[in-house]
Amino acid sequence: MGCMHNKVLCSSQKAASFAILDSKNVHISGLTSVDGRKWHISIERSSSVHASKLNIKAPKDSPNTDGIRIQHSTNVTIASSIIKTGDDCIGIGDGSKYININRIFCGPGHGISIGSLGENGRRETVEYVTVRRANFYATENGLKIKTWQGGHGYARYIRFEHISFSKVIRPVIIDQYTCPLHQHCKNYSTAVEISNILYNDLRGTTNGEIAVKLSCSKSVPCKNIRMKDIQLDYGINGKMYDGHPKSHCLNVVQSWDEGYVYPNVPCLTKKLSY
Repeated sequence: MGCMHNKVLCSSQKAASFAILDSKNVHISGLTSVDGRKWHISIERSSSVHASKLNIKAPKDSPNTDGIRIQHSTNVTIASSIIKTGDDCIGIGDGSKYININRIFCGPGHGISIGSLGENGRRETVEYVTVRRANFYATENGLKIKTWQGGHGYARYIRFEHISFSKVIRPVIIDQYTCPLHQHCKNYSTAVEISNILYNDLRGTTNGEIAVKLSCSKSVPCKNIRMKDIQLDYGINGKMYDGHPKSHCLNVVQSWDEGYVYPNVPCLTKKLSY
């Protein structure tokens, strides 16, 4: 997430141009935010927040300019919005549950991220998140779940459905090996548990070699990952290119695919329909 190296700043409303803090039953609509100083909008320690028709803009090379940051909040809906930033379009952090994201255009930016969770051994949790009808254009990532080794807690009951990608470098990522840039991080015997994740009806093009990356902890594998009806092809500047995007799969158990899934993810068991 943005400003990850300054925890004092990140934990305060000073990190956001517009902050909803310790609030209930909040509705915002039609808000435009341009060139936010860090996060454009922060939702913290709040419940029953509904935000729609937002227009968020920052240059694609601007660091730490997350569009919307959600943490320690319940029953949050983000709908029908356009988010163009230099960092995550939407970042979902610790203590978030019952989050509904619907009809979002994201790009440029780093996609929609859950995490990172569990830094410095902390226990952090995210659950019951739904992302539907999102469109990613020319983003670094699409749908990402990221955690630190040595952390505790969980990310679970998460649904990604009816998603389109165009020129996205890494459309699907689970990464339990988050590590600061240029540092060597040792392996740990604990990790944030990732389970019950659904990817359903994902389609579009990637500019990267690895379209689906599931990189999970050896000690705490990802489990109950389900992929259904996925078609991700190479495509640059609107044209299809020969070749086959790949998948990477490490330490995933009790998981399966259903329908047509491309590229093939070999650690998933084929679920047959009768």
